[in-house]
Amino acid sequence: MTNFENIVVRSVNGVKTITLNRPDKRNALSPELMAELNQALIEATVCDCGVLVLTGAGSAFCAGLDLDQLQSLHARTPEEHRQDAENMAQVLRTLYDFPKPVIAAVNGPAIAGGMSLATIPDFTLATPEARFGFNEVRVGFVPAIASSFLLRQVGEKRTRELLLTGKKIKSEEAMAMGLVTEIVAKEELMKSALALAQALLLNSPQAMRATKMLLAKHNRKRLDEELEDAIAANAQQRSSDEFKEGVQAFLQRRRAVWPSLKAKV
Repeated sequence: MTNFENIVVRSVNGVKTITLNRPDKRNALSPELMAELNQALIEATVCDCGVLVLTGAGSAFCAGLDLDQLQSLHARTPEEHRQDAENMAQVLRTLYDFPKPVIAAVNGPAIAGGMSLATIPDFTLATPEARFGFNEVRVGFVPAIASSFLLRQVGEKRTRELLLTGKKIKSEEAMAMGLVTEIVAKEELMKSALALAQALLLNSPQAMRATKMLLAKHNRKRLDEELEDAIAANAQQRSSDEFKEGVQAFLQRRRAVWPSLKAKV
């Protein structure tokens, strides 16, 4: 098994648990963490585990893009921006297509890409303290890759609401939308996730795999096309003046002055 620095992988009683392990950074998505997570998911598809649990260390599940990476994005080339988008799409697609049941145990905030990691799995257990949100528009970014998966989960109207407002929602609202399966007290979260995993292990592995493959197959061609469009939109917006201003305003803790509005004055 591969040794990782940014995640912790454990296997017990047929259940593999992947823990995002950057608690000092609220498990933010660095390129290194993304690469390790993708590798761990690939390894888990062929291991002898029957269920996968995904959670975060510390007080957050995943805070979205790493702040250190955000500060350096302006210096990246269009090709590097596209590679970043492709890497994110690959992780989310691997999670979506994962052949075994996946449970997200959401122990705290799940923001932007972190919300996708929290809600794409088959089951999402969340604490009352957890918060969810796609805040990309607030920094001049387009949550393009997330949109393809979110549309299938909550429909277009709810997707527009979440992506265009950038608001954070509580576990109760996320559950009402169908994004959270169950709300569990923080001290019971992992116990509940592992109990669900053990219940799933009683089912036919072949039947569960076939069911997941069938559901994924229904969306495969359309999702392929959507993600290619999303990767292009993601990379293009990262190279825009609007995104540069949004990032600077966020880092300087001020209100953004959007270039597209100044151009109309």
